[in-house]
Amino acid sequence: MRIIGFDEYEYTRNVGIPDEVTETVKDIISNVKEKGNAAIIEYSEKFDRVTLEEKDLKIDWSELRKAYNRIPDSLRKALWNSAERIRKFQEIQVPEGVTIETAPGVRVGVMFDPIESVGLYIPGGSASYPSTVLMTAIPAKVAKVNRCVLFTPPGRDGKIPDSILATAYLAEVDEVYSAGGAQAIAAMAYGTQTIKKVEKIVGPGNIYVTAAKMLVSWDVAVDMPAGPSEVLIYTEGFDKVEWLAADVMAQAEHDPRSKAVIVTTSRELAEDICLKVEIGLAGSARKDILEKSLAQSVAIVVKDREEGARVVNEIAPEHLELVGRGAEEILKLIRNAGAIFVGEFSPVPLGDYTAGTNHVLPTMGWAKRSSPLSVRDYLRAREFIRCSEEGLKAIGNDAMVIASSEGLLNHAKSIAVRMMKGDI
Repeated sequence: MRIIGFDEYEYTRNVGIPDEVTETVKDIISNVKEKGNAAIIEYSEKFDRVTLEEKDLKIDWSELRKAYNRIPDSLRKALWNSAERIRKFQEIQVPEGVTIETAPGVRVGVMFDPIESVGLYIPGGSASYPSTVLMTAIPAKVAKVNRCVLFTPPGRDGKIPDSILATAYLAEVDEVYSAGGAQAIAAMAYGTQTIKKVEKIVGPGNIYVTAAKMLVSWDVAVDMPAGPSEVLIYTEGFDKVEWLAADVMAQAEHDPRSKAVIVTTSRELAEDICLKVEIGLAGSARKDILEKSLAQSVAIVVKDREEGARVVNEIAPEHLELVGRGAEEILKLIRNAGAIFVGEFSPVPLGDYTAGTNHVLPTMGWAKRSSPLSVRDYLRAREFIRCSEEGLKAIGNDAMVIASSEGLLNHAKSIAVRMMKGDI
């Protein structure tokens, strides 16, 4: 990690998706649209180094139950407990329909219905993420989505890890497919010979998955750019430096493109954290990934709390930890962050797994305009109008005036004939 000053913090901003990634993903999407299953099999061999046959793409439901019975009791219990916390938090977020009278005789309202089908993308490859199955599937089931389809890349042995299959069973996922990367996003968006397309795609992924989601968003709804993990830790003073170093490495180990940022008013503290990170890196099991992600991570020294808040709000991190002195005070100044972890006993991994909040969060600065994945992402609103004759007379004239000002005379006429005013 480098230590920089406030005047250099521009370098910490995300630069978006490189053009070469976008072009590669465009080719993948085009190939899947043209060849379907054959393209998915081709890319599984090319990128995942796994040889699959068409029959291997869809996992039989019975395999999910077998995997659920195979996983250790301790993992099964932990997943169950986490699932209940996630469900509890999502249930209180379900919006209720409302009706209001906007004028005498005019009643309008809104009701919410589940999206018919959703695709859940679960990253894989270097690690397996059963927690992401919970985070994406449970809100969908709380919303009463009819068809939840899960895609995840197979391991080098050609199989999906038991932890993923077991969690899919626990979360009542309807279909599971063995495919990952941009090709999986294309399959969900456009369908293949055996895969029926979905109405919306959700879930985190690497930069290729994120690029694919953005490119197919013209044809299918997507949640947000939920790409490589990010953490920003703000502190003005904290004596357990090794805790903060551990938090940096916890997020940096996800992906070579992951990013960690320290923002502090103390250069000495920044130096201590960077030193602890360097020491921890030497013995890490994921050293190759950590070296790459930490190479683009920084510690930013600011002069005061207000300057720190400015940096945080500009970066708009996926995860924000507020630790030690000044934590509660700066919280009042923060507007842009995916999820905020307040206090020394609230590390990001609690949100990743067991607190009940969602870990599918906006990255690349999208926390300025997007929200964490929730039950709301699986619902769509329908508005309705009930207007009596009295109501028509109350609001009809205003509507005719506005329609006429826009030159849409037939709009005005459709109201006029009901008000028995004849031609206009």
